[in-house]
Amino acid sequence: MRGLKDIDVKGKRVLVRVDFNVPTDKQGNILDDARIKASLPTIRYLIDQGAKVILMSHLGRPDGKVVEAYRLDKVAQHLSTLLGQEVKKLPDCVGKEVEDAVAQMQPGQVVLLENVRFHAGEEKNDPEFAAQLAALGDVFVNDAFGTAHRAHASTAGVTRYLPSAAGFLMEKEVKMLRSVMESSESPRVAIIGGAKVSDKMGLLQNMLDKVDAIIIGGGMANTFLKAEGYYIGNSLCEDKLLDFARSLLKQAEEKRIRVLLPVDVVVADRLAADAQSREVKVDQVPEGWIIVDIGSETARLFGETIKSAHNIIWNGPMGVYEYERFARGTEEVARAVAASGAVSVVGGGDSLAIIARLGLEDKMTHISTGGGATLEFLEGKVLPGVASCEGYQFVG
Repeated sequence: MRGLKDIDVKGKRVLVRVDFNVPTDKQGNILDDARIKASLPTIRYLIDQGAKVILMSHLGRPDGKVVEAYRLDKVAQHLSTLLGQEVKKLPDCVGKEVEDAVAQMQPGQVVLLENVRFHAGEEKNDPEFAAQLAALGDVFVNDAFGTAHRAHASTAGVTRYLPSAAGFLMEKEVKMLRSVMESSESPRVAIIGGAKVSDKMGLLQNMLDKVDAIIIGGGMANTFLKAEGYYIGNSLCEDKLLDFARSLLKQAEEKRIRVLLPVDVVVADRLAADAQSREVKVDQVPEGWIIVDIGSETARLFGETIKSAHNIIWNGPMGVYEYERFARGTEEVARAVAASGAVSVVGGGDSLAIIARLGLEDKMTHISTGGGATLEFLEGKVLPGVASCEGYQFVG
């Protein structure tokens, strides 16, 4: 992978795609600046090298129109504070006013372009819009792993006009994800949770060739339990994927891969904070009730497999963690991963929220910023943003 230190940036205009798509309140105040902080090593390196740093990002989904709530002014202000120097936010991301502002930049200065998704050409990967963006720089650095799965103008289109390299965050993400995906060190364990099997079909299928054991929890486990013949009450289930679940279990058996499903569960009479709930064996779900978390025996069994792991990939919660009463299973898994000593890579906003709540971030080897990009990478897909940093042009 061509990295930032493989290209000459001194005195050059460096166009950098960052992922500043941060959560904000109704007043536009930043609620979580983790993604901004993740970009700081790349930005500071470029400043120290005397580059002229032109940052571009999206925020929200304005659908090709100017939406005041999605302007990047407060992001620029916050970044200025983090860097300890002014980051000027430009009024647009293309056009003469932007070109003039960039032309006046001095080495070490940083500007932030306005939200690239204010232009319809961004998500359409319009060649003309991509060329306008590329005209602002001499080289392109992609440090936005969170958008690496998108073939947009600012992630893929610009690479047709500029030499491209990966920023430090992009390099770290790809290196860590590849290390666990390609590791031959056993036992290798995948922990897959979340609501729907349909969201993780590619991931589950790809894991059959990458790991020794697959732990399945969350709402998606219900589909597998029903495929195995268990009654699951009114629990979330994708009946159209029962055959897929049976096929995956059969393939795993043939490949001698252990698949761990819940042996006991927490059930509730309805999905509410004040619902009646209790823990039951997996074959004793009351009529009409719903499964909302894994049970204590399941957490113990999952924990034993996690404890013995050399490599761990975790994506998705074990239950309806939004309700504190039903977050215990996910919390137990998080603590087990943290205590395992394994090389652990965690992706998915839900898993990350639990880890942050428990203060276990430092106990994980790598917490991915990717979201959808992480999921697609783990599925084995070619990501446009990654391909461009490896010397390939992505043609989607």
